[in-house]
Amino acid sequence: MNRIYSVFFLLAVSVVLIVSEVQAQDTGKLIENKNPFYEEIKKSGDEFFAPDKKPKYVFRMDFSNYDLPKSNNDFKFYWHNDPVSQGNTGTCWAFSTTSYFESEVFRLQNKKVKLSEIYTAYWEYVEKAAQFVDRRGDSYFAEGSEANAIKRIWEKYGIVPLSEYEGKMPGQKFHDHSKLFDEMNSYLKEIERTNAWNKEEVLNTIKSILNYYLGVPPNNFVIDGKEYTPKSYLNDYLKINFDDYIDIISMKQYPLYQKVEYTVEDNWWNDKDYYNISLNEFISIIKKAVRNGYSIVIGGDVSESGIDGNKEAAMIPSYDIPTDYINEEARQFRFSNGTTYDDHGIHIVGYKEDGDKDWFLIKDSGSRAFMGPNKGYMFYHEDYVKLKIIDFMIHKDMVEDILKKFD
Repeated sequence: MNRIYSVFFLLAVSVVLIVSEVQAQDTGKLIENKNPFYEEIKKSGDEFFAPDKKPKYVFRMDFSNYDLPKSNNDFKFYWHNDPVSQGNTGTCWAFSTTSYFESEVFRLQNKKVKLSEIYTAYWEYVEKAAQFVDRRGDSYFAEGSEANAIKRIWEKYGIVPLSEYEGKMPGQKFHDHSKLFDEMNSYLKEIERTNAWNKEEVLNTIKSILNYYLGVPPNNFVIDGKEYTPKSYLNDYLKINFDDYIDIISMKQYPLYQKVEYTVEDNWWNDKDYYNISLNEFISIIKKAVRNGYSIVIGGDVSESGIDGNKEAAMIPSYDIPTDYINEEARQFRFSNGTTYDDHGIHIVGYKEDGDKDWFLIKDSGSRAFMGPNKGYMFYHEDYVKLKIIDFMIHKDMVEDILKKFD
């Protein structure tokens, strides 16, 4: 019996051990799926089969013979918010003109405000889509626009502080409208292809795309303990009178001292309220304004070999045209042959005298302006402005004498 008992005891212990082993359960955890050696193999293959990457070269002016401005502190400048990047968007017009009106609110009312650039861009996209439908596709739909779009959009939709509408997706570092625009543009092309011109449906779809990428614009908000709508904020808090601001242009192709239509694609709504004046008056007003406490929003061409982000400078090299030959003919010639175009909006916030010519301190939202040490600033020589800047917006106080020449 003892022997039999011992056998059963050993069997029982074995069963307990086996059961214990069966009941013990393994656990798992989530880890990043990485295979460093495979990634090394793939990288090697990509590099081996990739075409030779040759550096891209552009022809740029050599600035080494010039004593260029070194810092924005070299300039006399007026209050403006710190430069911000427009990211990967074509909304320089919104960034530069918003900056301009922020400075105007401070100049006139001593209020420091930071306004939302993308709120304006949101409604500009909507307005462009509406005209696209109205004209059955025969309308310009793109990211660009003009400074005076701000007046048109704000009068209709108001404006909001940046704190109320940043226009970015959660976690997004820079503005990027590439996917946003592609989606809207593809949708509108499909509307045109199918002849589905239901305006309400189209605009609701465009807004839904904008809402996804930019967020829904606010209908009301509280500033300093008071509730505002975008329109009441514009009218009661900012108190901007758009009748006090005009757009100046200087082109020989238009009649002198008449209001004209600026015939570029970004003037997609065909605004005919550009005041055309002589080039001497054009540059004189700019120089006068910055000496009298006014900033100016300007638009023109920034694709020249005399502009360099690393040097933060824009000049007209003599191999392009000597300074004494920069006149209305040279300016018109470049616009007419397409070598001057309206491709960027920027904000003049100060100036520096250099003999009988000025350097202008430019607040610039474009990526080039963030290449040098003075992030968000460029230094434009007077000759560059005279030859390559086509238009500007200014308060009427600075052009009262000129306006008397108009009918």
